[in-house]
Amino acid sequence: MISAFRALRNPARVLGLLVVTAFLAACQVGGGLGGGSGPRVSGQTVQVAMLLPMSSTQGGDAIVSRGLENAARLAAAELSGVTVEISVYDTAGQAATAANVAREAVRDGADVILGPLRSDAAAAVGVAVAGSNVSVLSFSNNTEVAGGNVFVLGHTFANTATRMVSYAAQRGNGNIVLVHASNLAGEVARDAVRSAAARSGANIAATIPYEFSQTGVINVVPQVVDAVRENGSNGLILTSDSAGALPFFAQLLPENGLDTEAVQVMGLTRWDIPPQTLEFAGLQGGWFALPDPSATADFEARYQGRYGEAPHNLAALGYDAIRAAGETAANAGRLGAADLTAGEFQGANGVFRLLADGTISRAMAIAQITDNQVAIIDPAPRRLSAPGF
Repeated sequence: MISAFRALRNPARVLGLLVVTAFLAACQVGGGLGGGSGPRVSGQTVQVAMLLPMSSTQGGDAIVSRGLENAARLAAAELSGVTVEISVYDTAGQAATAANVAREAVRDGADVILGPLRSDAAAAVGVAVAGSNVSVLSFSNNTEVAGGNVFVLGHTFANTATRMVSYAAQRGNGNIVLVHASNLAGEVARDAVRSAAARSGANIAATIPYEFSQTGVINVVPQVVDAVRENGSNGLILTSDSAGALPFFAQLLPENGLDTEAVQVMGLTRWDIPPQTLEFAGLQGGWFALPDPSATADFEARYQGRYGEAPHNLAALGYDAIRAAGETAANAGRLGAADLTAGEFQGANGVFRLLADGTISRAMAIAQITDNQVAIIDPAPRRLSAPGF
């Protein structure tokens, strides 16, 4: 990544910088969540089965698994009024194995399943335990697998787009040009922005796709600048991330005449990761959304104090899953879909709510890049006034 940033001043030298966003897979489980009440929790003890890719050969899976489990155990220790017993099952990073151990977990008496990590495995687990009425709180952020008995806890384009587009409309920057890659991730992001605009009253003046390649990005830049001018747009949304096309756009758009002082540039991904992203001139003054910084800092400090190391950036999902399951069990005595969607929870990254379609609504802050630094210009709400905020 660092070498890619160093080479950026000559885009022709950066071969292979654009990589497919990994979190979106092709598996799909359609439909809303069932109306079953779920298993009744035995007394004040919740039996939690955690499905993690502990022995996966995919790089980093063991580290992610440790972070998710550690965060889950931290959350369990912080709960009151209920006892959570966590049993970990190894999926080996395979969808078929995940389905098998999920059935084993149900036979062992699990009240709820947390995980697995990826969407293909989450879809397989949902099918495997569909007849058991056990809910699955997956760590995926692919909303295509949400529904039935499966929730997704990861941060989604839909949630971020709702927050960003709503804020832009409120601030008078709702005449928007939308730029997205012609791939699955880009199209999911495109649809999320369009839906958010329809709800908020913003106008998508032009939607511009580009081939997900170095040449595709370079070729589309003049089209983007022309679309902004022709439509008199005062907002530009880029759906790409720092590992993909964002650095190219940040350099090339101003070089091709985009006035970033007159046009509000916005993003659907974290522009503070890695920190070098904050240095691009084309992103100065730009907006992006991120989880509640104060809640995140508090969680990271508690995790560091307990385990002596910083949490992996996905560890917070393990914490949130336990908070949702534990608090629901304590309040409702059951863990069915209707119970899990009845309230909202204080998670590692701020308040969140599980929605009836299996997706998630998370409170997000709006940040602006100012002098290569992150400044919060609209804090994350402490409560979710409406689903999807």
